[in-house]
Amino acid sequence: MDRTKFARNAMTPRQGAQAIRRALAVLRILAAGREAGVPLTEVVRATGLTRPTVHRIVHVLIEEGIVERNERSGRYAIGNQVPELALARPRPSRLLIAANPSLQRASTEIGDTLFLTVRTGNDTLCVDRRIGVYPIQVLSIEIGARRPLGVSSAGVAILAAMPAQEARKIVAANEKRFEAYRTDVAAVMSQVTAARRRGYNMREIGLVQGTKSISTWIKTPDGQPAAAITVSAMRTRLGPRREQEVAEILLREAGIIEQAIGG
Repeated sequence: MDRTKFARNAMTPRQGAQAIRRALAVLRILAAGREAGVPLTEVVRATGLTRPTVHRIVHVLIEEGIVERNERSGRYAIGNQVPELALARPRPSRLLIAANPSLQRASTEIGDTLFLTVRTGNDTLCVDRRIGVYPIQVLSIEIGARRPLGVSSAGVAILAAMPAQEARKIVAANEKRFEAYRTDVAAVMSQVTAARRRGYNMREIGLVQGTKSISTWIKTPDGQPAAAITVSAMRTRLGPRREQEVAEILLREAGIIEQAIGG
């Protein structure tokens, strides 16, 4: 067999996989923009791909109905075909089902807003939110909000539950995206180290001014961190004594969820 032809054939699967990974990277950035969408320049900066490459990928995704362009703003967003494809799997995930009673119990006990955040690739995705009974609630993110791992309290908690080498690799991959959230690799890794030492993540300054967040991670049966439970509240609600009380509640419920998905 001709060696040149064999080498070319051997390379084809790898090149095809690279194209798919690049398209998925673009989609994840667009998903973070939600309804408002994302300008092409931001996609280029966040992915590290060249502008022609990003333009080519987006153009193909538009043709397939996976991406849409807002003619007024010029921004790109996830297209209508994506939620239509998601209808093929309408049943909630095992994690969501297992977490439901824990979120309800913790929300009643704590009184502040709870979030359930899952890991998806190098991102976090908020999949559930429970509003407490305390008159002032911190609604820092909505269900469906996507962030690079390391930006949110939940993201730091998930990274802290990983082996150090894996966490560093993800943080390095998200470096360019951190700029939009006014953080950097050194700051994120410092938070990860502190959370790993503490056994949960505590963020003194939340996404909303004057707030504070506490997150505990949830692991799958194989030991991989898949999600985090977060409480966000006004700083005055989370003094040292109550911080420990809230952390213990979250740790307890995280353990219950782990047992449920493990069974």
